[in-house]
Amino acid sequence: MTMKSIRLAAALACIALFPATQALASEGEELFKKQCSKCHTLVAGKHAIGPSLAGIVGKPAGKQDFKKYKALVDVDVVWTDENLDGWLEDPKKFIGAKTTMTNKVKTPEERAAIIEYMKQN
Repeated sequence: MTMKSIRLAAALACIALFPATQALASEGEELFKKQCSKCHTLVAGKHAIGPSLAGIVGKPAGKQDFKKYKALVDVDVVWTDENLDGWLEDPKKFIGAKTTMTNKVKTPEERAAIIEYMKQN
């Protein structure tokens, strides 16, 4: 088991231990506002510097109507919890130097909270 797998398992275990995913999503909302909302929205079709992230969980990457961003167009990635975790941990490491996203979410707990919030939006 790799260190990344262990961290992801720990983050997912944190999700399972929360009595209500709403509490986790609430934390994720605050984190999203602080770390993601400068470039992204969760309003379908409303793009900012980066694409709207509305409803992306479970969908293929790079298939939105966001013309400015080409880094994910030719990749074969579906936005699962695990892939979102890897992306949020280090976008350039996850997808390569093509991405312009440089923001990293440092802890597995923060990434899990943001992902849970995104699932609900």
